Amino acid sequence: MRILFMGTPDFAVPCLQSLLDAGHEVCAVFTQPDKPKGRGYAMTPPPVKVLAMEHDIPVYQPKTLRTPEAAQQIREMQPDCIVVVAYGKILPKEILEIPPYGCINVHASLLPKYRGAAPIQWAVLNGDSETGVTTMYMAEGLDTGDMLLKSRTEIGPEETSGELHDRLSKMGAELIVETLKEVEAGTARRTPQGDAETSYASMLTKELGKIDWGRPAGELHNLVRGLSPWPVAETVYNKKRLKIHRAKVVPGFGGAPGEVARRKDCFVVACGDNTALELETVQYEGGKRMGGKEFLCGHRLDQGAVLGEAKE
Repeated sequence: MRILFMGTPDFAVPCLQSLLDAGHEVCAVFTQPDKPKGRGYAMTPPPVKVLAMEHDIPVYQPKTLRTPEAAQQIREMQPDCIVVVAYGKILPKEILEIPPYGCINVHASLLPKYRGAAPIQWAVLNGDSETGVTTMYMAEGLDTGDMLLKSRTEIGPEETSGELHDRLSKMGAELIVETLKEVEAGTARRTPQGDAETSYASMLTKELGKIDWGRPAGELHNLVRGLSPWPVAETVYNKKRLKIHRAKVVPGFGGAPGEVARRKDCFVVACGDNTALELETVQYEGGKRMGGKEFLCGHRLDQGAVLGEAKE
């Protein structure tokens, strides 16, 4: 099948590679413009562009698709199908109607749950035990099109959104190849999403990462997992930010929310409902990541100290 691929971040890379491995003709790749990154703000290409260039696939990086020129350009490419994976732009109706086999999206949730920008993270933040990947025909709404295939997986109790992201990207790569086989054979079944279980996964913000130690440890554990690797959950100690990259729920010790206890040299913090969280991997402002025990060895943090004071 002649495919026009639209995608941008790391999540989309396995899908593009799987289409190439399956023998599809990828006639072009559309991706977001290069962006400045790092301390030197060097212009850096999106991961999908890097892979496309390795395979000598033409790459296009328009700022918008909502122009007659963009639609005409795609018509001239004559794709049988447009595959979209985390592209980051809405396709207008004029483009959705171009390919004879339609526009197919790979979405990292079990639709209609978690439509929107951050489905992987919100599944972890909400403590879900299961998630997956859905392929669907694209419509004008945000992730509202008819569903095609689903692949399900359990979410590990200690799994971070970053770890889940990597697993789902591989699942999506397998699912899109299977989906295209059915679409081309005419055996694909369209299932309307309906509105009964609809929910939206809004974009993450740094504000989400500020820890309220009055919440139960289970909720804060999910917060730490869900915001790893970005934007990362954080608290404050001695007027400096303390990022928490990994933690686990441990038995409570009756301390006030935010109170620190040294428990066999473990970095334990009291939470709401007489629960507690052990901080396993942390990063003090201006420093590097380190284990909780290592942090206690290098910083004077006495029994009974309290985390979470407002930073001046």
